[in-house]
Amino acid sequence: MPELSTIGIIFYELVVIATIVHVLMDNRQPDRTMAWALVIFFVPFVGIILYLFFGVNTRKDKHISRRSMNQLTKSSMLEFVEQRNLKVDDKHKQLVDLFVNQNLSLPFKDNYTEIFIDGDSMFKAFLDDIRNAKHHIHIDMYIWEADELGKCIADALIEKARQGVEVRVIYDDVGCWRVPNAFFDNMSSNGIQVEPFMPVRFPTLTRRVNYRNHRKVIVVDGRVGYIGGMNIADRYVKGTATQEWRDTMLRIEGGVVYGLQRTFLVDWYFVTGKLITDHVYYPQLNVAAPNDCVAQVVTSSPVSEFPDIMQGYVRIIMGAKHYVYIQTPYFMPTEPVLFALKTAALGGIDVRIMVPERGDAYFVEWASRSYLREVVEAGVKVYLYRAGFMHSKMMVCDDSIVTCGSTNVDFRSFENNFEANIFFYDEPTALRHKRIFLDDQRHSLLLSKIKKRMRPPFIIHFWESLVRVFSPLM
Repeated sequence: MPELSTIGIIFYELVVIATIVHVLMDNRQPDRTMAWALVIFFVPFVGIILYLFFGVNTRKDKHISRRSMNQLTKSSMLEFVEQRNLKVDDKHKQLVDLFVNQNLSLPFKDNYTEIFIDGDSMFKAFLDDIRNAKHHIHIDMYIWEADELGKCIADALIEKARQGVEVRVIYDDVGCWRVPNAFFDNMSSNGIQVEPFMPVRFPTLTRRVNYRNHRKVIVVDGRVGYIGGMNIADRYVKGTATQEWRDTMLRIEGGVVYGLQRTFLVDWYFVTGKLITDHVYYPQLNVAAPNDCVAQVVTSSPVSEFPDIMQGYVRIIMGAKHYVYIQTPYFMPTEPVLFALKTAALGGIDVRIMVPERGDAYFVEWASRSYLREVVEAGVKVYLYRAGFMHSKMMVCDDSIVTCGSTNVDFRSFENNFEANIFFYDEPTALRHKRIFLDDQRHSLLLSKIKKRMRPPFIIHFWESLVRVFSPLM
């Protein structure tokens, strides 16, 4: 028996060494390499399991290679889309070109946007659009709960499917792990085309669980689109037992709906292998009053050659002349974003970040505290939102640029998730978002005024620093 135990220990140590070598050979960022090496070395057995589930880099694997389908859908969309008198302000041209060149994200003009900051009004509008749908409804959703709201939306879609409207739904398999299969089976048996995104099943579980579709994109008849942070769940309307839920969702009409449609159809090809290119999905848009509201839908994913949305954030922050206001539920920024925020603040830019006072994930909240304190020390104003859980993902800059979507300011959104944001280059749209931020600010408290957070006791400071080491893995 002693010999067997010795052999087991030696075998385990060899596995640990081999796993750490695998981490090193992946040539990822040094902080992520060190974090994984520490987890594998200091957390026996569990560390290796966590790495297999969440750390193995499968970005270049064929099962998530999508460059060809991006090219195909771009070509098909261009056949049906024609824009006249599209003008991009010179101060925005480099950012617009950045997204066009590396993400195939085309800019569109003539856009009208309705901003929802509560789920009640947003889902009422969505149900109205469902009832008015004539040809198709496309939904790409991270979480779809089988609760009262989820069933209400499903029933409305089933009714439209019975009327002959094409209904396609993509839900994230991990985001909906707690949802009974019968819920989606019922939709499928009633005429809705339902597909899970990268279903996690053995033995492929460890190669898929870390890359999730976090997008929230809806398209109705190719004319109306929704994008933002709201999933389909009761908490977005009723809140939770402990707090209200504050989020942002946009309803859009205009040319940029083509970009939302392309985002969905690329994901549909990804999950089904079926490429949809018919012009009926990109209908001619008759705009009664053309305007100069230019917008782009930008997606990012772990298989992108560049971290597209993160690059957009960095460029906006570094290019700010007066202010940058950000709302995010989680704040664990990558090094480029952290550097940009601190540099802007130290350069005299009014940088404000709004996060929830109370988070919904214990370790994430503690991991974010040292980052928040670090940017405050550089001159960033951090506001803790106290009127509920701040789930909004929005950034507005200099009364001219605003972005909103599914992207959080953290490692997972910038590097691991499939995300979608819309970028507006329009003063009226930016000012509307700015006013909302300032309204929320009245329900917030400056972190710099909370002494126990700015100067925590040693044991709390140590715990925050320890958890921060693992923030690239969260």
